[in-house]
Amino acid sequence: MSIKAKIAEDTIAAMRLKDTGKDRLKTLRLLQAGIKQKEIDERIVLNDMQVYALISKMIKQRKDSISQFAKGNRQDLMDKEQQEIDILKPYLPQPLSDETLQQMIRQTIKKTGATSLKDMGKVMGLLKDSIQGRADMGNVSAKVKKLLSQ
Repeated sequence: MSIKAKIAEDTIAAMRLKDTGKDRLKTLRLLQAGIKQKEIDERIVLNDMQVYALISKMIKQRKDSISQFAKGNRQDLMDKEQQEIDILKPYLPQPLSDETLQQMIRQTIKKTGATSLKDMGKVMGLLKDSIQGRADMGNVSAKVKKLLSQ
């Protein structure tokens, strides 16, 4: 089953729960709207990797919002954003372990023949598809940068 089908199925299940599934339903509808908007804008049908990228982006936006709400001392809004993150996270694939991620980065560096920070784009380009949704790209970028600057 594709991730889009799973999201649609879970949205229907949340509708059936009426009062108890309202927050979940709102978040899932927002996710479906984001998927449809991207498909319409780009005139494509998103595959699972592209949906994972969209979910990752939505989670990152919510984390950024949480940090801003923390500065404004708005615990109620922080809780709402965290709840949405908790609803979205299960739709991402199983996260990579730190050891597996390091190994994938080293293999990609070897594969591309990267030797300096100038080659970072090549490495990140190849890595992006295989780890999308399974690791924080900011963290991956920092690890690649560290390995290439040695």
